[in-house]
Parts: sequence; C-alpha cells; structure tokens
Amino acid sequence: MLKKSVFLTICLILIFSFAITLDAQELWKPNKPITLIVPWSAGGATDQITRLCAGELEEALGQKIVIVNQPGASGSVGTKTVMDAAKDGYTWASGAVGDVGTYKILGFLDTQVEDWHIYLNVANVMVISVHPDTPYQSFEDLLKAFKEKPGKITVSTAGMISAGRIAMEGIKNVTGIEYEHVTYDGGAPAVIACVAGETEVTAQLASEQADMIRAGKLRPLAVLAEQPLEIADFGMIDPITKWLPEFEPTPSYFGIFIPRGVPDNVVNTMNKLWREEIVGNEKIIAYAKDRGAIVVPYWGLEGLVRSFPVVQFYAWLYYGMGKAEESPYDLGIAEP
Repeated sequence: MLKKSVFLTICLILIFSFAITLDAQELWKPNKPITLIVPWSAGGATDQITRLCAGELEEALGQKIVIVNQPGASGSVGTKTVMDAAKDGYTWASGAVGDVGTYKILGFLDTQVEDWHIYLNVANVMVISVHPDTPYQSFEDLLKAFKEKPGKITVSTAGMISAGRIAMEGIKNVTGIEYEHVTYDGGAPAVIACVAGETEVTAQLASEQADMIRAGKLRPLAVLAEQPLEIADFGMIDPITKWLPEFEPTPSYFGIFIPRGVPDNVVNTMNKLWREEIVGNEKIIAYAKDRGAIVVPYWGLEGLVRSFPVVQFYAWLYYGMGKAEESPYDLGIAEP
C-alpha cells in the first residue's frame, strides 16, 4: 500500500493536471432549481456551512439551490432521499464524510464514501461544554465527576452515531468513564438542550456552540484537538490532550456530496465551481474563523484521501462498540 504522503502527492498531481484541461470539458447548465438535502435540523453545523456554500454557487450555476432539512436516523433518512432520487444532477446531499462512510457498516444504508463525488468545505472540531450552573470549572473536574457518578451525568449529542457520540466514546475508551447519553435530531437542538439545562454536558462541534459560548450560556472545558482553539470574541479553549495526552483527536470533515452515476458534465461543472467559487472564498474563511472551523476546500480524489482517515476511525470505533452490522475489514476499510 502507498504511504499516505505519497498517495496525496499523486492526488495533487492528478488534480493539477485535471484543472489545466477543465475549461475544455463539457459543462452543465441546469435548467431548473437544484435540491440540496441537509439531513439534520436547521441551525446545526451541516446546515450552516451548506447554506453558505449553496449561496456562493447559485450565481455561477444560474439556478436556485433549494435547501431541504430532512433529519432522522443520524442523517441517513435525508441521505437515502438523495440515493433514491434520479441521478440527473438535480439532487445533492450534504453532511459529514464520517457519517456517509459508515452507514453501511451500521446497517443504515447500502452506501460507502466511494459511491459519492465529494466536495469538502470545512473541518469541524468537537468541544466539550457544560451548563454554566454546573460545578465543573475544568475538564479535570468533569472527568472526576464522571468517575465518581458513573452513568449519571447527562451528555447531549446529535444522535447515536453523531460526531458528539464518537467524541464521548473516544473519551470513554481512554478513561473508562460512563455517562448518560441523551440524543437529539441535530447539533443545534443538542446544544440548546444543554443551554436549557436539560443536560449537564454537551459534546458538539465548535461551530454549533460558538454563539452560546460567546454569550456565556455554555462553559467550554476542552476542544478535541492537539492545539488550543480560538473562538472569535471569546478566547482560547484548551486542548483535550492537556489532560489526556494519549487521546488522538480526529476532525470531522463536512461537505456536499453528489451520487456517482450523474452525467459527467455535472461533475465537470462542480469541479470547476469548487475551484473557482469555493477555494479562497472570503465568506467561508470568515465563517470558519468565527466558528472555530478549518477551511478544507478539497474535492474529488484529494477530498477522499484527506477525509478517509475519519471513516476508518469511525468504522473501527463502531466495530469496537459492537454497533457494526458488518466488519469494516470486509468492506475494505483497513484499521487505522
């Protein structure tokens, strides 16, 4: 197997060569609005960045992109809508690569990440926050409480296979803690639940918590990263590795996904638009800075290579949790 660095270099060469001849390829001119499914509730991380990207693509496409929120079953309901739609380029999906890449392993949908044309926009990191009325002033305080009251401290996330659940299970694997998992239909509802006092803790993306953190309605204790996270108009959040040096954080890559099988000119056009409208986009850069996200405007093979380690991490974590209907190994997903 090629080393990741070598493989990525090959990808970059191929993408550069493709970009040189891109303008000579047949392009797509849609003659009706495009439906873009957000498989989570309005206001969450997927909804935020998807609406921003759609707005930046509409003028270049010459058509309206209609956003439809269709939450349910950890994003699989909305994703299935796109899978079942005609492969004519007029129905797109959105979400996190880690979700799309593990639906088959979990028995939710018969699809894998290779079944989609990937257009990444941002990578988000998780933040562990608590309601400000709780006594936990540091992540160390929270860890101590988890251990003293196993299974009693409530944690809100966007669902059973959400990035928040993955974050908590990762912490559990390293520390042996137990917690009470409370699920909601999206990141925004999960965050609001903690703000309202329904749960003591929330484990959700920084982009979904930023406003509540700035407003003092959540107290952030740790970011699941190796470096501190700065949120505009708030300050720095310490990395989880300060307390758990052995923890290996994995960012969550988000994007727009178009099913394979659409006409080639649809793919040619999207590749061109991502290069011209999304790469270096000032609105997306400003959004990422405001929300504590990382801009990752990659597509095609490079997008797959950069985000696939997340699929590996999620897949084998589910397998270890006993949640997998199929072995990742049988589906060609090597253990990270």
